Amino acid sequence: MKILKRDSNEPEALELMNELSQILEKITGSSGRGSFNIEDVRSPRSLFAVAYLQEEAVGCGAIRPIDETTAEVKRMYARLSGKGIGSALLNYLETEARKMGYTKLILETRVINRKAVLFYESKSYKRIQNYGKYANRPESVCFEKKLVD
Repeated sequence: MKILKRDSNEPEALELMNELSQILEKITGSSGRGSFNIEDVRSPRSLFAVAYLQEEAVGCGAIRPIDETTAEVKRMYARLSGKGIGSALLNYLETEARKMGYTKLILETRVINRKAVLFYESKSYKRIQNYGKYANRPESVCFEKKLVD
């Protein structure tokens, strides 16, 4: 598997994000499109990444800045389950975030999306009070992970 930085406007990136939106719509009733703007990951100190297996795009993930020390994980998706794609992508995003000077990652998912909740908990993400537009939204659950020891 290889993971590469990509422009979020490239066809394979858009295809993966559209698949993710369709899946989220089925699971949660919301595509998540309203919480993500492609331009968010084209700004400084942000990135969009695509995972490849044998030259096929099989997953994506992004980080965007919240403030000087915090970035937000967005659009995490693995087309294939059980292949370690999500873990590899998240590890890549964490490594790149450290290189960019971030000391913490945060993210939001939906409580009903149990697979995502369990995934982030298994990767040492801790539940935090819902932030930003997710505050006072009981359907949301927010997480953070400190990137420094």
